[in-house]
Amino acid sequence: MISSRRDRSVTYVILIVFTIIALVPLVQILSAALSTDQYAQPGLRFPDGLHLENFVHAWTRGHFGSFLGSSVLVAVTVVVAAGIFSIMAAYAFGTMRFPGSKVLFYLFVLGLTIPEEVIVIPLYYGFRDLNLTNTYWALILPQTAQSVAFGTYWMRTYFVSASRSLIEAARLDGASSWGILWRILVPSGRPAITTMIVITFMWTWNEFLLPLVMISSGNHRTVPLGLAFFQGQHSSDISLLAAGAVLVALPVVIVYLIFQRRFIEGMVSGAVKE
Repeated sequence: MISSRRDRSVTYVILIVFTIIALVPLVQILSAALSTDQYAQPGLRFPDGLHLENFVHAWTRGHFGSFLGSSVLVAVTVVVAAGIFSIMAAYAFGTMRFPGSKVLFYLFVLGLTIPEEVIVIPLYYGFRDLNLTNTYWALILPQTAQSVAFGTYWMRTYFVSASRSLIEAARLDGASSWGILWRILVPSGRPAITTMIVITFMWTWNEFLLPLVMISSGNHRTVPLGLAFFQGQHSSDISLLAAGAVLVALPVVIVYLIFQRRFIEGMVSGAVKE
C-alpha cells in the first residue's frame, strides 16, 4: 500500500501528539524526583539540580528494599508458575482434540472477564479460613490463576497457528507430545512467550487491590502498597514521593527494556494470529 505525503504527515503528527501526552507525566515525575522539595511543584519544569539524595532518603524512609523483595518474590513466582501452566494448557487446547475441549477453553477465557473487585472479598474469607491471609500465598495463588487465564488464551493462538507439517514431521521422527512442545514449539515461540511473560510481570508487579485486602503485615507488603503507605506519611514532600514512585516503576521499565525487541515482535506477529 502506497501512502501519500499527507497521510504520512497526519500519521506523524498523531504519533508525536500521543508521544508527548505519554512522556509529559514521566518527565514531571523525574524532574520532581531530582529537584529539592522547595523547588518541586506540580507542573512541567526542569529540575534545579541532580539531587540524587532524594532516592536515598525515599529508599531508607519508605523501606522500599523490603517491599521490593516481596514484589520480586511474588512476581517471579507468578510469572514462572503461570508461564508453565499456560504453555501446557494452551498446547493441549491448540493442538489436541478431546471431549469437552471447547467448553474447558471457554471456562479458562471466562477468567479474563470476571472483575477482580467481584472475587476479592470471597477470596479473602476463603484464604482466612485456610490461615493463608497475610502470607505470600494469598498473593501468589490468585494472581497465578488470573495469569493462567490470560496466558492460556494468548499461547493457544500461537499453538493453533504453529506449522502442522513441522509437528507431523516430528511425530514421524518419533518425538512424543512432550518433546514436540518443549523441544520444537516452545523454542520457536519465544516472541509470544516473552510477550506473555512481560505482560504477566507488569500486571503482577502493579497489583494493588489484592495486597491491600490480603496483607496487613508490613513484612509482606509489595511496592504499590508500600508506596501508598509512604504517600500517607509524606503527603507534602513532593520530591520524596516522586523519588519513591520512580523506584517502584524502575524494575518494570528495566524488564521492558531487556525484552523490548521480543515483546514487540510477539505483539505484532505470531501471537495475534487466529
